[in-house]
Amino acid sequence: MSSAPERIWNRASIQSKLMLAFLIPMTVILVMNAMMYYSVNSMINRIDAVYDSNVRLNRLADQLTVLQNSMREYLENKGTTALEAYYVADQDYRECVSDISGSLSGSMAIMQQNIVNQSYKYLQVVDDTVQAKRGRNVEKYKTGYEKTMVMYADLQNCIYSLNNEQFKTNTKNYYVLLSALRYMQIISIALLIFIGVVNILALYLLTRSMTRPLTELSHAADKVAGGDFDIELEYPQSEDEIGRVSRAFTKMVSSIQQYISEIRDSMRRESEMKESELTMQTRMREAELKSLQAQINPHFLFNTLNAGAQLAMMEGADKTTEFIRNMADFFRYNIKSIDKDVSLDEELSLVDNYIYILNVRFDGEIHYHKETDDTLGAIRVPSMILQPIVENAVNYGIRDIDWEGHITLKTYKAGDLVHISIADNGVGMTKDKIEKILSGTGLAADTEKNDSNGIGLGNVIERIRIFTGREDVMSIISEGENKGTEFIIKVPMHV
Repeated sequence: MSSAPERIWNRASIQSKLMLAFLIPMTVILVMNAMMYYSVNSMINRIDAVYDSNVRLNRLADQLTVLQNSMREYLENKGTTALEAYYVADQDYRECVSDISGSLSGSMAIMQQNIVNQSYKYLQVVDDTVQAKRGRNVEKYKTGYEKTMVMYADLQNCIYSLNNEQFKTNTKNYYVLLSALRYMQIISIALLIFIGVVNILALYLLTRSMTRPLTELSHAADKVAGGDFDIELEYPQSEDEIGRVSRAFTKMVSSIQQYISEIRDSMRRESEMKESELTMQTRMREAELKSLQAQINPHFLFNTLNAGAQLAMMEGADKTTEFIRNMADFFRYNIKSIDKDVSLDEELSLVDNYIYILNVRFDGEIHYHKETDDTLGAIRVPSMILQPIVENAVNYGIRDIDWEGHITLKTYKAGDLVHISIADNGVGMTKDKIEKILSGTGLAADTEKNDSNGIGLGNVIERIRIFTGREDVMSIISEGENKGTEFIIKVPMHV
């Protein structure tokens, strides 16, 4: 008994299976890339932060020099601008002192705290000196200035010592983090390669499970096309499009095998009949078998074309899908009984399919234009009367001309008749050739040329005459060589 995931997989469509086969590997790779990006980015941020303490100490030393110089500038000049510069420098230095506080540990933390304490004492002495200058206390600000010079030198030495110790420690940490980053890169590359191999293997297994029934079906179809019906197909478990086609094909082959077996049994039972009767019966059975095969092959062709169209659609091949669908519609229409009547819309659709197939084949060389009266689409006409005329216009009218060929199809009312006009701008026709076509001795013999469907213009004219009970059912108009040709079919509104 199959498991629940296996049952779900078997019921899924080919499109769902293909999307799953591609989405799972892509999702795994995206998640892995996101994890690697996060890890590497975190490591880089840690590396960037290694020398942050040295940067802050350098900024502290630089700002200390700015503060000392701004104080000296004020003491020498005593201007408003110099005083404002001093206050700005004082504020900036205080911010730098706050920025380095509490970021270290151990002996370096003691050195750092000493720098902080000395900085605040230095700031107090500097402030007192500036205030003494503002109060014109010469003796006090000179003494204060000398004291600040000593404290400034001590502070710079302390900052330099702490900065040097931190640089040594940070350098060791930097190389440790750099080695870890390289190691992480190696692991990430190895994981990516491993995931890639696993994904390729999984993708191969998934696609193989989908394509294996189609491959077996293709081999079996080749044998059946060669007349070998004694084949055995494994009954497919999947319920997707390929599975349904495979089951239909299996049932079809089983029916053929059973029918052949019945024919053989019947032939054996008739072995006691007279020799002439036996021969006649044998030929009849063979004719019936060929007739059955002739019916089966088109249906198998439609099933195969539809399966191909679905695969093309799932792979995003829109042009291939449209081409296969038009081919299927064209062949399905062609196997209808020639004696059946159809609607005018059906005939027009067949011409659309035919022109589409020709344009795919000849890279869009057939320029086709249609002007139809929608109210006439339901009238009944014989089947296969428009496509042979369009085919004739292509093969004999515009195929080998040196200018751009055009075919125009129109439908319109003319009294109690419906006119169907098919005109081209090709090589034109002589009056002699027009008379031969209308009399049934024209191009009927050439229907096996130029990929004809085997239905001549004489056949078309005769069937329209039988269908309508009229003789005047077609007009052919051409003004001469290289002036184009127009075929006008005339059928009553109600037959």
